[in-house]
Amino acid sequence: MKLAVSSYSFSQYTKKGLLTLQQLPAKAAEMGFEGIEYIDLPKDVTGEARLALAAELGALTKAAGLEMVAYTIGANLWQTDADALRAEVDRLKSEVDVAAALGAPVMRHDLVYDLDATGCGRGFLSMMPQLAEAVREVADYAATKGIKTCSENHGRIAQDSYRMEAFVATVNHDNYGLLVDMGNFLCVDEDPAMAVSRVANYAVHAHAKDMQMLPHDTEDTKGLIWTRGGQWLRATAIGEGSVPVERCIKILKRAGYDGWLSVEYEGAEDCIEGIAKGLANLKLYLSRI
Repeated sequence: MKLAVSSYSFSQYTKKGLLTLQQLPAKAAEMGFEGIEYIDLPKDVTGEARLALAAELGALTKAAGLEMVAYTIGANLWQTDADALRAEVDRLKSEVDVAAALGAPVMRHDLVYDLDATGCGRGFLSMMPQLAEAVREVADYAATKGIKTCSENHGRIAQDSYRMEAFVATVNHDNYGLLVDMGNFLCVDEDPAMAVSRVANYAVHAHAKDMQMLPHDTEDTKGLIWTRGGQWLRATAIGEGSVPVERCIKILKRAGYDGWLSVEYEGAEDCIEGIAKGLANLKLYLSRI
């Protein structure tokens, strides 16, 4: 496996103007990564300018000696209005064009953010047929560009390993799989190693992430994440939390996954320090596998 970093990991710096999107490839290479992935490009950059920015970032990535490993974007494919659903599917297909301009072989898109109060939207399992139909259309289009699509286990609705396994089976498409984020399973109170073992066979990309699980009665909850089962999580550098990262990597490897591991750092400490700690620990883990 090779190690990459998500542009999201540098959010502290990009939001403050300390690093630009264009500076990230060089910074990632300086830190010792072999690849980079970009999250959603700025929404105020549209049309041809969006494709031009993507091409620029792709060129800068090559110039830094890195590989562009993935493009990860948001999406909401549960729409009760047919025109809204059509617009969202068409938007995702346009983002496939952005992924192609970046030179990314994989594009992750979300599935759904919220449950509805009525109808099929009451539960994820009843949403799956509509979601799967939309996903297949995007996967078909992405295949014409040589890009594989996937969805990540996050958002508390499309997050549990059994739901994601069932969804992949429902989609049943050769050009679609999962982005397996080993840390996100804690948000729905799953054991990360067991969850990864359930979905490892469907992985087309993977995120390395760590979080520390805290008691439900923790008093200082600023910056913490509330799990669906009523506990608290604190994002940390890889190797400093409750996720058995090394074991999860072993599980992925034994399932035949030999793709990229992207560091996704969300902690409160300086992001450069947090990313660097995680990279060092990942290198150690890989040296022992």
